[in-house]
Amino acid sequence: MNDTAATLAGLTERLAALEAESAVRRTMARYMALCDVPSGALDGETLAGLFATDAIWEGIGPHYAHKFGRLTGHAQILAMLTRYLPPSPHFSVNVHFLASETIEVNGTSAKGRWIMLQASGYVDAPAELIAARLEVDFAPAADGRDWLISHFRTERLFDAPWQVNPRKAHP
Repeated sequence: MNDTAATLAGLTERLAALEAESAVRRTMARYMALCDVPSGALDGETLAGLFATDAIWEGIGPHYAHKFGRLTGHAQILAMLTRYLPPSPHFSVNVHFLASETIEVNGTSAKGRWIMLQASGYVDAPAELIAARLEVDFAPAADGRDWLISHFRTERLFDAPWQVNPRKAHP
């Protein structure tokens, strides 16, 4: 392989990794928007569309391993998630923020790590701030553009109470 062909091959590989990284980031942003309450749902988006058919969603660590356990496949994952989302009266408000992002792409697999801050107001309980560590594996979707969640792991790091204040009217 000559220098030009090697350079072109290297650039093509780097571009594919950057596009995969961007697709992984979009998948996580869509997931968080669909889990926010009031819903930040995107037209035509569903949680099912973000997961591989044989995906695993897993709570790990002392708090979440017991609370969530290990769920496999669309039916189990969606049944658990929809228990918390409208029309279920669980949250009055629920907003997710992602930070400390690391995404590693390795050909046809990718792994993302984030720290998630979740501000949750509940219908029947005091509001709280939750911090969790997320480690998520991804695989490319059949369309070749999107990436799907294949293994979602969440571990609660801490929680703290907070006061939800209604919006104050401005004069």
